[in-house]
Amino acid sequence: MFDAIRLNHEAVEAEEEEIRRQVRDLPDPIRLDYHKRLKKRLKDPDTYASLNYFFLTGIHHMYLDKYARGILNLVMLIVGLLTLVVLPPLGIVIILFILVVELMALFRSQTVVKDHNNKISQQILDEIAP
Repeated sequence: MFDAIRLNHEAVEAEEEEIRRQVRDLPDPIRLDYHKRLKKRLKDPDTYASLNYFFLTGIHHMYLDKYARGILNLVMLIVGLLTLVVLPPLGIVIILFILVVELMALFRSQTVVKDHNNKISQQILDEIAP
C-alpha cells in the first residue's frame, strides 16, 4: 500500500539498468525467449496512473496483480463511505487517508510500475538463465 513512499527512484533505475546488463549478456535464443515472456507480463505506468486517478477502488493495485491490496483498498473505501453516513467525521478521515495514500501512488506511478516490471524481469531471468 505504501510502495509509493518506500521506493527510491534512483535504486529502481539502478536495478533496471542491472537487469538490462544481464539481458545483454544472454545468448541470442535465450534473450529472445526472455523478451517474449516479458512482453506478455509488462505493465504500463500510464494505465496504472489512469486507474488510480479515476478510481479510488484499488483497481490499480489489481492491475499490478496485487489483489489483496486492491481488495483492502476497496473495503476501506466502502467502510469510509458507510461510516460517512453514520459518523461523518470518521468517514471523512478514512476517505481522506485513502485519497492521500493513492495520490502519492499516482504521482509516483512511473517508479511503482517500473519496480513491478523489474521484479517481473528478474523473475523471468531467474527462470531462463543458464
